[in-house]
Amino acid sequence: MEQAILVLNAGSSSLKFSVFAIAETGELRAVAVGQVEGLGTAPRLRVKDGDGQRIADEQWDKAAVGSHAQALQRVADLLRARYPGGTLAGVGHRVVHGGPDYSAPLRINASAMAALEAFIPLAPLHQPHNLAAIRAVQEVQPDLPQVACFDTAFHRTQETVGQFYGLPYEYYERGIRRYGFHGLSYEYVAATLPHVAPEIAGGRVVVAHLGSGASMCALHGGRSVGSSMGFTALDGLMMGTRPGNMDPGIVLYLLQQEGLSAQQIEDLLYKRSGLLGLSGVGNDMRVLLASDTPRAALAIDYFVYRINRELGALAAVLGGLDALVFTAGIGENSARIRQLVCRQARWLGIELDDEANETGAPCISRPGSRASAWVVPTNEELMIARHTRELLAL
Repeated sequence: MEQAILVLNAGSSSLKFSVFAIAETGELRAVAVGQVEGLGTAPRLRVKDGDGQRIADEQWDKAAVGSHAQALQRVADLLRARYPGGTLAGVGHRVVHGGPDYSAPLRINASAMAALEAFIPLAPLHQPHNLAAIRAVQEVQPDLPQVACFDTAFHRTQETVGQFYGLPYEYYERGIRRYGFHGLSYEYVAATLPHVAPEIAGGRVVVAHLGSGASMCALHGGRSVGSSMGFTALDGLMMGTRPGNMDPGIVLYLLQQEGLSAQQIEDLLYKRSGLLGLSGVGNDMRVLLASDTPRAALAIDYFVYRINRELGALAAVLGGLDALVFTAGIGENSARIRQLVCRQARWLGIELDDEANETGAPCISRPGSRASAWVVPTNEELMIARHTRELLAL
């Protein structure tokens, strides 16, 4: 391995990373994928190579590794020992919010950091940690080129009218508008469709990114024209611990009648709602599908109901539907959820092929189905690596 790109995705107590070797042809190949979790409590590093074989599984004292910078230093030491002849040519970061202006990846410098810090109020639970990873790299290797890749950028192709809320116009000017998220995932799927499903790549496609965080995006000609998430990552579908779309009057009620503070409401909406709150069992779809409790069944039913309600709305934005694509953890791995969604979407012309669905075939609809259904694995890390390579001309 001569040159490589490091991709980082930082959370509040975790640091996910991937290393991609750059071939002479420019092709990117994953050589290491890992995560540091439990920062500040019980830090642990797990790393696998590109073939899924374990490279490392280490636990550290929280006093020794309590920050993103310290975790990154340990990761760097491991990678240098593993790939002694390699040269790190750049670092690509997942940054949740690029605001209204950034529709493409951005090379990091002082002015870029100032701009991204200004978006912290728009994504207070994500943006600070994304930026902390950038600073951590600067501490370890200040001259190493870094690139920010935004979850919002892909959706900047949407029509302006679709970005408004019915608030006074001045709030739109202040940045309160529909942004959409999971853009790196949708961008990867849009780039992959011409290769795996060329017959639908240029058509009217709804992609369902179903995981712990869940959303949907309407694609027309491979471009985003509508999305379920709006101003924050709370909107749209119900998720693992987030409620999805809800009447904003509920927040007023919680403030005025229940006496909850803004911090308590934030905790409720981000950490205690969704599949977890509705089921009382957990936020893992696999656990809910295996449970025989009525509330687990209720949570699954509501999850599927919200998907199909959003599917109808996005099909209306598209003026019809040519295909539905499932991706991300639940979308790629849960045949049962795909089955339930497709059964309710028969009115849109989707006829599920049960055998293809159970075996995880790329196309899971019957031949002749008016609208087809597909399973396309996403790879946000590879999308970030591609952007980093292109922007740095590697």
